[in-house]
Amino acid sequence: MDCAANRMTSETRGRPVEQHSRSFHTDRFRRRARKMMSEWSPVAKVYDPLKAGSIDGTDVEPHDKAVWRAMMARYQPNKGVTGDPHLTLFVARLNPQTSEDKLQEVFSKFGDIRRVRLVRDIMTGFSKCYAFVEYKEERSVKRAWRDANKLVVDQYELFVDFEQERTLQGWIPRRLGGGQGGKKESGQLRFGGRDRPFRKPINLTSMMPQNRSADRWDASSGREERQRDQEQDREHGRWRERKSDWDRGNDRGYYKEKRDSKHHRERSRERDSNRKDDRRHRDSYRDRE
Repeated sequence: MDCAANRMTSETRGRPVEQHSRSFHTDRFRRRARKMMSEWSPVAKVYDPLKAGSIDGTDVEPHDKAVWRAMMARYQPNKGVTGDPHLTLFVARLNPQTSEDKLQEVFSKFGDIRRVRLVRDIMTGFSKCYAFVEYKEERSVKRAWRDANKLVVDQYELFVDFEQERTLQGWIPRRLGGGQGGKKESGQLRFGGRDRPFRKPINLTSMMPQNRSADRWDASSGREERQRDQEQDREHGRWRERKSDWDRGNDRGYYKEKRDSKHHRERSRERDSNRKDDRRHRDSYRDRE
């Protein structure tokens, strides 16, 4: 009797603990989702290579080797770069033939320029198709950032953004697997910048019904998923049965014709042999008479 009572108490104690554990994990998931939604921004405030490789900044594992390389990199901004980073613009997608004088002419329309630096290859001296433009006033920087983006210069559409190397914490350049933007053909797009901002993630907490408890919602969602899988399996099984029946039907019709023709030939031979036997019997009976 005591054993049964102890068993009952242990079972009854286990159920609330299990329900409490399930609700605890669900509440923690809700808090994490709310925090993620409240902190979400289309533009990265702190550079994280893992988030930069995700379209909505929610990845928990890197999806390519370049992200791994960026996560392992220990990059320090170039100390040889001078000028005020908050007054400097990054200008990319330049025509290889575009010169510093052309950039000076185009960007001087937005304000007084202090310095223009076109980045060139050390060995060849050819342009790397991006430059940095430093202004004297903050309003000039903002005006150029707003109006010069997608401006066509020498038949090339420019991309203009604020300098990231010295202003964005945790910045990793493109050559180390980081950066922002990129081409689809490379398969290494980076998000969180002006060119490719983060997409807003799905608000998972709003999908949970308010009139149900968390554990019931979890159980119902799992049940619905299992039902969908079972229905797909049944549909696939019915399709295979229909296909096999169809195949067997075709085979049955083909072999049925062969069997019918063979059976017809056998019956014809049997009738012929019976007729021959009857004739022999009649002939032998006549000879006896």
